[in-house]
Amino acid sequence: MTLTDTPPTRRLPRPQLTDGTGPVLAVLAILLVALAFVGPAYSDPSGYLALLKRAAPLMILAIGQYFVIVSGGFDLSVGSLVTAEVVIAARLLDGDESATLWVILLLLVLGALVGLVNGLITTRLLVPSFIVTLGMLLVLDGAVFLWTGGAPRGSLTDAFRTVGREGFEVPLLGQVPWSVLLLAAIVVAAVLFMRGGRGRTLVAVGDNETAVRLGGGSVEGMRTLAFVLSGVSAAVAAILLGGFAGVSAQVGEGLEFQVITAVVLGGVVLGGGRGSVVAAMAGALTLEALFSLLNLLGVSGGLESAVQGVIIIAAVAYAALGRSKFRRRRTT
Repeated sequence: MTLTDTPPTRRLPRPQLTDGTGPVLAVLAILLVALAFVGPAYSDPSGYLALLKRAAPLMILAIGQYFVIVSGGFDLSVGSLVTAEVVIAARLLDGDESATLWVILLLLVLGALVGLVNGLITTRLLVPSFIVTLGMLLVLDGAVFLWTGGAPRGSLTDAFRTVGREGFEVPLLGQVPWSVLLLAAIVVAAVLFMRGGRGRTLVAVGDNETAVRLGGGSVEGMRTLAFVLSGVSAAVAAILLGGFAGVSAQVGEGLEFQVITAVVLGGVVLGGGRGSVVAAMAGALTLEALFSLLNLLGVSGGLESAVQGVIIIAAVAYAALGRSKFRRRRTT
């Protein structure tokens, strides 16, 4: 049996579409209607496609963060990893179109490698994932600053930026961004993964790792896989953000908190074992729609951080309340 095989003697829970999806979709629908009334740009489909284009990197990050959180961990390193990947790409490419493909492949490998290091330290050395990924965040931030001196050098090629900023024409809809098409493909892959044996095992690890061990599954292997997938999702998000926003030493700043907020807004329980990947992505789109609405209303940008803080605190309180009720039921 391999490290990530599904335990053969225990029926594993399958994440349900309804796990947190209903409420977040209701909120999302309200926000989308509000945008149509407040913003003239949302009077036709192109406005909503532009919203999806802006939200695509966060939604892809939310998929990776979902894998980690549902298995019982955290990944605070994704924002700094996004920044590092964009800076590295610009330095390596420096306008050389012929280097685009191998640089993109290198970024994906680097993302997987960072995730692997996070996963191995967390599972093999038993260091809490919060501490491991916070340390990785600081390491990557420091490395980027030392390498660039705070001012990134080089430039991204047109081919590299195509996916993040361009699209293709569709009748009635107008220009559909390539990033939206890529997002759709990743969404399908994530849903199929979570409906398969490994996806159910991942949820089971966060819900009851003892049962997974007794069933013959590898808790360490699945958690490491979750971190690797999170690192790869950060690499993909970096490619999109590099194309959309260009090169900056702050391109990924704050993304780690935004993506955790998005995932818990989608009803994924901190501590693991509960939540839907579809709901996590809907949470990311809801958060982007909320920020867009606040911007159109002229609300101070500082409120965005306050909103994220309230959502995270409420999610932690809800998770703690749920665990308390579960313990009381077991003792009665």
